[in-house]
Order: sequence, then C-alpha cells, then structure tokens
Amino acid sequence: MLKAFLKTLIPLFSLIAGGLYLDSVFFLDQFNHGQEVATFLLWAIFFTLFYFLPSRYKEQMFYAVLIGVAGEYLFSLGLKMYQYRLENIPHYIPPGHAIIYIAAVYFNKNTAIKLHQKLIEKIFLAIIIVFWTYFLLFKNDVFGFLLTAVVLYILHNKPRERLFYYTMYLVVAYLELVGTFYKCWEWPPYAFRFIEFLPSANPPSGISLFYFGLDLGCLWLYKKRHTVAWNRMKNVRYIKLTKPL
Repeated sequence: MLKAFLKTLIPLFSLIAGGLYLDSVFFLDQFNHGQEVATFLLWAIFFTLFYFLPSRYKEQMFYAVLIGVAGEYLFSLGLKMYQYRLENIPHYIPPGHAIIYIAAVYFNKNTAIKLHQKLIEKIFLAIIIVFWTYFLLFKNDVFGFLLTAVVLYILHNKPRERLFYYTMYLVVAYLELVGTFYKCWEWPPYAFRFIEFLPSANPPSGISLFYFGLDLGCLWLYKKRHTVAWNRMKNVRYIKLTKPL
C-alpha cells in the first residue's frame, strides 16, 4: 500500500509544493520569471505523462485541460471567486488540473489501494472531518463548511466513487493551503466576495466540490465520444453484480 502512495500522491504533493514555490512571493525575491518556469515545468510533465499513458487517459487529460481553462476563466476572472497573484490565469494551471486528476485516478486504481479501500476511506474521512471542523471553529469558514457538507452528503450513497473524491478533497485541500501560503492566489473573506452571510477562510475548506466538476466533465465528454464502449462496460458491470453466487 505504501508503494501506491510513493508512486502517485507523494510525487504529486512534492510537485505541488515545488511548482507553486516557483510562482510564490518568496521566489519572486530571487527570480522575476518564476511563473514562466513553473509553466514550462508543468507542461513538460503533462506531455511526458501524456506520451506514456494509455489512449483513454490521454483523452481524459486533454478534456481536463479544456475544462480547467473554462473553469478558471469562469470562477476566477468571471465570478471573482478567487484571484491569482498577477490577476491573470497562470499558464501552468490547466496542465496542473490534468496532472492532479490523473494522479488521483491512478492512486485509486492501484491493487493495494483497492484491497484496503475501506480502511483508507475511514482514514481519509477522519482527516477531512478534522480539517473541516478546525476551519469552521478557528477560521470562521462557513462557506467551506457548507461546501464540505455538500461533498459528504453527495458521497454518502456513492460507495464506488467515495474514495476517489475523498482523495481529490485532500489533494485539493493541500494544493489550496500551499498556494495561499505562497500567495500564488487568495480567496476573499466572503463567498464570491459579496455573500456576507457566508464568511470564508483563505482557502475555504471544501473548495474541492468545484474540482469534482472536472472529473464529471471528463467522464461526460469521454462517454459522449465512446457511447457504445461505455454501454458495453455498464452491461458487463451489471451482469457481474447480478450474477448468482
């Protein structure tokens, strides 16, 4: 099980910490083009993964980039939900979304992770609850509390997707903590800057809810392009579930 973490989440966490440092206010004191370096690094990793991955995941990574671009322009520039350091959309963000998505997919598909799925789910859920409660009590994060409550409510009756989205929640929480600490971006004190009855932390704890749209969007686009194969897979799954013991 440790190997699964070492192959997926640990490298991902290291990449997040290192990549975002290049765009941080701390690195800016030493080098004025850190965002360009981060962009080159993330796109290089993206294309390396894209080259080696099976065609199905290549397609989903491509969709993740497209959805990531649309989401960033909508939520950051359009709705002013958060703001990047230079008030732009850094070019390393779209491939970053795709890398996070595919790392979470591979982590959840690992055989060792599947064997210990229930245990990992319980551990991840415990971490989420502690994180969620801390932000509500000590950072007055009502917005994040509401978003996390929606996440947990949705996943309550979705056992097949639960571990994947718990994983995404924790990865996104880490990403947001690092990014806001480095001041690569910031969240306003209220949801969407104007909903004063929903005070928010910087970052809000449950913001991964919006990242879930990335996965749902990738799957929807993939299903639309491969309707026959997708229906065949659903039929096989149904037969397995209904087959007498």
